[in-house]
Amino acid sequence: MSKINIKHGRTVVYNVNYHIVWSTKYRKKVLTGNIEQRLRVLMNEITKDKGFEIKSMKIMPDHIHVFVTAHPKYSPSYIYKMLKGISGRKLFIEFPDLKKQSWRGHLWNPSTYIETIGHISEETIKKYIEDQKKK
Repeated sequence: MSKINIKHGRTVVYNVNYHIVWSTKYRKKVLTGNIEQRLRVLMNEITKDKGFEIKSMKIMPDHIHVFVTAHPKYSPSYIYKMLKGISGRKLFIEFPDLKKQSWRGHLWNPSTYIETIGHISEETIKKYIEDQKKK
């Protein structure tokens, strides 16, 4: 049985987790090599700066899985908008050729999959994300 990771805020005790998945525009396989490595660093910088925590992350060539926890004051839409928006903008600045490969200057598909995760299925989601590259 997994340990519940309860967090404490000034006026709240919480265990809020999300599994978020999004893909590149037209599922172009551009998240490889240096871009993948830089995206991993950017995601960790963004979550640290915004007060989120990545519990697990897997970057595939055409999509990304993130298991993130955040204070309940942050809406799920705010979390993924920050992750997608900031990472996309910074990747375009650092890799100008990436913008040329993207349709109309959009790295990410506008659609996003998100689900809430409770303490019971937390390990299951982590294993699912970690096993993505094995398939």
